[in-house]
Amino acid sequence: GQKILSLPAGGYNNHWTRNVLASPDSSNIYVTVGSGSNVGENGMEHERRRANILVVNPDGGNERVFAAGLRNPVGLDWEPVAGKLWTAVNERDELGDQLVPDYITSVQENGFYGWPYAYWGKNPDPRMKGKREDLVAESIIPDFALGAHTASLGLAFSKSTKFQAGAYVGQHGSWNRSQLVGYKVLFIPFENGSPIGEYKDFLTGFVADGANAEVYGRPVGIAFARQGYMLVADDAGNTVWTVMAK
Repeated sequence: GQKILSLPAGGYNNHWTRNVLASPDSSNIYVTVGSGSNVGENGMEHERRRANILVVNPDGGNERVFAAGLRNPVGLDWEPVAGKLWTAVNERDELGDQLVPDYITSVQENGFYGWPYAYWGKNPDPRMKGKREDLVAESIIPDFALGAHTASLGLAFSKSTKFQAGAYVGQHGSWNRSQLVGYKVLFIPFENGSPIGEYKDFLTGFVADGANAEVYGRPVGIAFARQGYMLVADDAGNTVWTVMAK
């Protein structure tokens, strides 16, 4: 192996995942880098190259920011119909049980998605009141909300006729909410390159019955094998699950 790029490390809850995805023509590599804080509380000088999707050449050169203001973008995949890049984003904490929703969104080149100054479009974060109102005004509304504190991390689009067309999202589950949420894989139906309707539970059973009960697993990464079945990485159960189509 050969090291082609150094990336920032450490910080709030580590936000250590660095997903990489090649462009369809293999001319670029897209790299996710989560924030080093919850909401910039350590100073934005410590957030350089963070809360971004970066893009580099295959040799690691010519680095630039593809999209910014994404607190912790993790899952990356190409939507197969419209061909757009999509990401799953784990949003900020400490605004209560119902805020801020995690989301999946198509990623606009040079787009700004709010963190840390605003959330879900142009809603100012009260902890950053009066700061960078220019960026608040530019903040893009994400495409699809997945619920607050669900820790939505993994993302894969079905490329198999054996599974419904749409996005599958791995929810690692809440750690700071009064009642547990997440701990499942969701399905979001798509049509003509865009989400339609509501999300549906796809893979559950990782939490015992009852609020704040015992947790058996925490789904994260999702991938589809060439043979058509789904793989789900569960980092609490130390298991990679296989999901076969009926």
